[in-house]
Formats: sequence, C-alpha cells, structure tokens
Amino acid sequence: MKKLTDLTDFTNEEIISIIDLAVEIKRDPMRYSQTLSGKTLLMIFDKASLRTRVSFEVGMTQMGGHAIYYNVATSPLGKKETMSDTARAASRYVDLIMARIGPHEDLVELANTATVPVINAMTNFSHPCQILADLQTIREKKGYLKGLKLAYCGDSNNNVTHSLLFGCSIMGINISVCCPEGTEYEPMPEVLEKANALASSSGSSVEVTHDAKSGASGADVIYTDSWMSYHISEEQKEERINIFKPYQVDQKLMGFAKPDAIFMNCLPAMRGMEQTAEVVDGPQSIVFDQAENRLHAQKALMLELLGIKA
Repeated sequence: MKKLTDLTDFTNEEIISIIDLAVEIKRDPMRYSQTLSGKTLLMIFDKASLRTRVSFEVGMTQMGGHAIYYNVATSPLGKKETMSDTARAASRYVDLIMARIGPHEDLVELANTATVPVINAMTNFSHPCQILADLQTIREKKGYLKGLKLAYCGDSNNNVTHSLLFGCSIMGINISVCCPEGTEYEPMPEVLEKANALASSSGSSVEVTHDAKSGASGADVIYTDSWMSYHISEEQKEERINIFKPYQVDQKLMGFAKPDAIFMNCLPAMRGMEQTAEVVDGPQSIVFDQAENRLHAQKALMLELLGIKA
C-alpha cells in the first residue's frame, strides 16, 4: 500500500487492517508514541481545513514525528513549479506527503510521481480519509459493517458521497443515495459503475433514489453533508436550499430508519440546512465521534503506508 488516492486503492482486507490498527491505537496511544520518531509529513493545502490539518498534525506529533504545513496560496506550486517537480523534490526531504487540493488529477500526478507514500486528504472527487474514519466509527457503534444499510441524503455529486459509495461497496454495506434528480446533484456515473462492480463482489447493493423517505427506510445509518460545497457561489445558495429541502435530515426522516439508527455528518454542519439542530445535537448523532476518529484512522493509515509496526 504505497498511496491512497481513493478507497479503491485498498481491498476489503486492507481497510479492515487499518480499522483494527486504528482501534488499537485509540485504546493504547502510548504504545505508538514513538513509532514515527524521526519521520516527517508534508501537508499540502489549497483548501481551508480544521479537522484535516489538526488531526494529521496532532497524529504525527503524538507518534513522535513532525508535520510541515505548506500553503499553496503562498507557494510557487502551479505558478513556477509543476506538481511533478514538487513531488520529486519533496520526496528527497520527507517520508510522507498528504495533500488537500482541488483537482483530483493533480493529486494523482503527485502520487504517481512522488517516491514516498502520498495520501489524498481531500480533492473535489474524493475524501477517503474521512470515510476510513467513518467506517471505524460505524463498526464501533454497530459491532460490524457487512450487511448494514447506510442512507446518504442530500447533495450527492461531491467527494464525500463518492468515497462513501466506494467504502460501502468494498465493505459490504448496502448504500442508498437520496438526492434530487439531475447530473448536477447525483453521483458521477463512473463512480456508480465502479461502486456497483465492487458491491457485486462484496454482496451488497447500491441504490440512487429521489425519494428520501424510501432511501432512509430501514437504514442503520443516516448520513448527510453540506449543501454548499466549496465551489458553490453565494448567488446559488437560495436555489440550492429549495432544491435540497426535501432531503433535509429531520426527526421525521430519522423515524423511517431503524430505531437504533445513528446519524452522521463529516462536519462542518449547518443547523437548519442539511440537518436540523434537533438531529445533529440529538442522542442518535455521532458526529464528534466521527471527528475524533479522523485522528486514530489517519495514524493507522500512515503507519500502514510506511510499513511500520509498534
């Protein structure tokens, strides 16, 4: 496992291995306190971040390593220097590179050119680190993954939905994507095609529905994300609110899921938008457990990519 560009880089067994290690690190962090001693992570950012930056930087520090924050806005990257040259040069200095950048093809170029492991910390296409943490969190709450049903409600042409489709189909979780009709709001066709192929292998199912109640029916997990992705302009806000309002996760929609269903949002969450305050702040919400597990899952990911054992 040399790189993580999206979750399809990993097998079911490799994801289970990362989750198992994340759980062990969470249980006994001191055992791993020097596992990355002398190692350096380069963190390339061209998108704002709270959880990604803090969790990776803290993760390196807690395992005895060091993280460098590199802001694309104040760098020559994309102006005087290519992604390939950046990858080649940085590989001479650091042990790991993670990047939170817009174009997915730039991340792929970085990963293909670097001679050290590269981690996709988010692109416009996928957000695999988030979903690794989500899978860990779901297993912690439910005890297992295969055979569960996850219903995702809202804007579905985004990185989180795409990675959820990959993660669920690899792990045998049935996924129902509930969204408005139209290519602007639905997952990319190539993502659905790949997810369906993965689901055939794992024995799970992939569904896209425009009826939120039907999609949420019998779900073990209800998941949502922002209606206002980074590229959405202020002028589009009102129109998008009207389009996505039928997919808002409120207590009534939660009532169609199983009584012990859990609610997830990768954060940030806007109360009164993709979900109500009653849901995100309610007893079924596990959004801050998700946020915490970014730290543990990414620690495990870095150790696995480097081939380091405690």
